[in-house]
Amino acid sequence: MLLCVTANHKTAPFDLLERLSRTPDDLAGSLAAHARGAVLLATCNRFEAYVDVEGAADDADVTRILSAVSERSGIPVDTLIASSSVHTGPRVVEHLFAVASGLESVVSGEGEIAGQVRRALSSAHRHGTTSPELERLFQRASEAQRKVKNDTALGRAGRSLVRLALELADSRIADWAAARVLLVGTGAYAAVTLATLRERGAHDITVYSPSGRGAAFAAKHGIRALPKSEYARAAAHATIVITCTSAEHPVLDAAILCAGRGPALSALPSPDGAALDCPVPGHGFAAGSAPSQLIVDLGLPRNVAPDVAEVEGVALLDLETIRLHAPLEELQATDAARTIVRAAAETFHEVGARHSVTPAVVALRGHIFDLLEAEIERARRRGDHGGQVEQAMRHLAGVLLHTPTSRAHELSAQGRGSEFIAAVETLYGLDAEPAAERDDARA
Repeated sequence: MLLCVTANHKTAPFDLLERLSRTPDDLAGSLAAHARGAVLLATCNRFEAYVDVEGAADDADVTRILSAVSERSGIPVDTLIASSSVHTGPRVVEHLFAVASGLESVVSGEGEIAGQVRRALSSAHRHGTTSPELERLFQRASEAQRKVKNDTALGRAGRSLVRLALELADSRIADWAAARVLLVGTGAYAAVTLATLRERGAHDITVYSPSGRGAAFAAKHGIRALPKSEYARAAAHATIVITCTSAEHPVLDAAILCAGRGPALSALPSPDGAALDCPVPGHGFAAGSAPSQLIVDLGLPRNVAPDVAEVEGVALLDLETIRLHAPLEELQATDAARTIVRAAAETFHEVGARHSVTPAVVALRGHIFDLLEAEIERARRRGDHGGQVEQAMRHLAGVLLHTPTSRAHELSAQGRGSEFIAAVETLYGLDAEPAAERDDARA
């Protein structure tokens, strides 16, 4: 049975999701060791373990998953229980289809999640932790996502986190064409961010990569890369800084901003807890004035240290703030998209149910046709030269098999395929289990 344990932006705080995002890659192997397979999906807004367990999923399976996550992440099991939810059986399918389609994202319809779902399956392939049922689940999830994208307005109307962040920044950026933009990071989010910035008219854009990939990214996209020696000053003087790296520790903090604003200025908070006194020379920042520099943190783990918000003249926009400011009407999925997801999930169950009884149907038909061929050969030896007996016997076999075959499909659609399998095994002594279950039993 399929089981999903999920901690996401609806159930867990962002700092917890940050810690979960650092969970080692070998976690999937640990989960798969006690199941048929496991696939991990980790994004900036969710951490989910999809596990194909043997038999019916129960509390022991959930405890085993959460214990493994706790061991790898250092997060207490009780905290994980309070910050996660569990889906089993059919609910897992509809949940993943909705996730892949962007219906469960911070911003409904955001497109990045589709690629993340595909990469989760690819990672499971590399680590050898997937199973046939998980393969089918994630492949059909991608199909459902494409149908939602092509058949509804959700994909066109939905906004990515990057786009929403820049829309929230519009109130602070008077003229994007005149804005000095510093992009920190060179991954997929950075490419999306750069394209979105250009759509808004920004052209004074530089990039800095903490991992040293800035030059290649800059050459590919026609912008300038910053060396490490220029990073602090560029960060301090940029109109807007957007961070989107996978670094495990903050790449920007108050000390870096203050260092960039001038070596003689203090990078320490004042004793009374007031804002850090390190104004940008020439910018005319005054205590209590409206923020003149915007820093957008799209990283998970968090790329920007919280103390940046204490620097005079700086406003910090992070993922949690973006989520809180997202208009509710934009977060609501369309009825058409939900209908497609539900229909795709129902089809998944029907096809899976048919597959579950197929070995039993094949075994029964094979058994009947073996008996048939033996009786036809006997009839031929007795002189059935015209083939009339053979024709009658083949017709009778088809008639006799029609009802049990139809009944098998009916039972499977009702979730009662196991009853048909048990009947075939009991009445005919045939091995009617699906191949995967036989392999598991022999292992």
